[in-house]
Amino acid sequence: MKTLSFKISILLFAVLILNGCKKRKTEELSPAEFNDNPAVFIDNFSSGLNYAAFGGSNPRGFQVDEEVAYNGTEASMRFEVPDLNDPKGAYVGGCFFTSVGRNLSKYDALTFWIKASQAANIDIMGFGNDLGLSQYQVSISNVPVNASWNKIIIPIPDASLLTAERGMFFYSEGPENDRGYTFWIDEVKFEKLGTISNIRPSILSGDTQTVNSFNGISLNISGLSCYFNLPNGTDTEVGITPAYYNFKSSNPDIASINSLGNIQVNGGPGSAIITATVGGKNALGQLTVNSIGSFQNSPNPIHNASDVISLFSDAYTNVVVDYYNGYWAPFQTTLSADFSVNGNNILHYTNFNFVGIQFSNPTIDASSMTHLRADIFIPNAIVGSPTFKIQLVDFGANGAFGGGDDKSHTITYTAANITAQNWISFDIPLANFTTLTSKAHLGQLIFEGTNIPSFYADNIYLRR
Repeated sequence: MKTLSFKISILLFAVLILNGCKKRKTEELSPAEFNDNPAVFIDNFSSGLNYAAFGGSNPRGFQVDEEVAYNGTEASMRFEVPDLNDPKGAYVGGCFFTSVGRNLSKYDALTFWIKASQAANIDIMGFGNDLGLSQYQVSISNVPVNASWNKIIIPIPDASLLTAERGMFFYSEGPENDRGYTFWIDEVKFEKLGTISNIRPSILSGDTQTVNSFNGISLNISGLSCYFNLPNGTDTEVGITPAYYNFKSSNPDIASINSLGNIQVNGGPGSAIITATVGGKNALGQLTVNSIGSFQNSPNPIHNASDVISLFSDAYTNVVVDYYNGYWAPFQTTLSADFSVNGNNILHYTNFNFVGIQFSNPTIDASSMTHLRADIFIPNAIVGSPTFKIQLVDFGANGAFGGGDDKSHTITYTAANITAQNWISFDIPLANFTTLTSKAHLGQLIFEGTNIPSFYADNIYLRR
């Protein structure tokens, strides 16, 4: 086994001696051209390649293996996935990047060969992660592997953009069924296959959606991906970053969108339709933004600060909160698109099914409190029969989640209590959370709903 080593590229700069020399005019200078080297790892690392392990990963989980290689070549990249709770790292992951960009514009895919010590599905692999902006990142998820060498093809959505790309390859994988294993990768390179076809980009996962909003609010385009037909006739989906898209608004005076997919609602009332293309191909999916006009502020809290334990409110000093959206995979779909209007901060939950707010460091002693208060606003018209559930969780005397003494209680609100396009104020007596025999170690507040695709939240606090 050899130790990981990379060649160091030294950039030599010519120094012009100005005495007696005539300066060249700026217009005479040609723009710098980046090399088009397609190789990443073929028996060894290509020139100028660097490696960095991701935070929290096992930094020695990657090595060069001189005993295992594809098709009898000299060496391969070996990745050791750790067992669950391995003190050296929770997973194996990192990226290979160059100090100087490469011109990849004449290729249409990143390809490599892969095999593993067991059947598994690798979490994510791709290119375009350069530990910086990672502007043109492309990834595939849940990549199936087994004991045989198989070729992986990751298509490039629009190669004309990759004229100075630094992110050559990245990966991340955790334990399978709590146990680690080994996988090998070899012959990593960019290629011009010429047999990748039928590109089908999409936004919003290909859906047609409508959202109601207000002047001054920012929104984000999600669900960015692209389907390709591979040389073997199968389809593959890749996740891509907003920089590959050319976004367009039908009415920028109502809602504009920038190159990062961030939508700014500028005026109203009125509507704007957001669409996009990738490499000249129309993306499936569109978003209609209906601006209602001026933002309707949440109700002003009336309780004295001395009688309040605040989780989220600009009217009070908030306690320490671990997070307002823990994104509990794999079942949670809720995303956050929080915003501020005239200095008033608002939580905005989109693609809502459930979301957790955790405040466990330390937990909250609400023994002297009598009510839980929360204001929510549903910006879109309600379709179907909505429900909105509010769950409060006490972590028990040990103050730890899952410590064996946790207690929780859920209160459910139905259509009679839920209206759209105005603030709904929940002021719930803590005595109604009957399962909570103690409220001295509160650690989580969970919202869950049906037929409520998104909502705003403000003024979340305990009071007496």
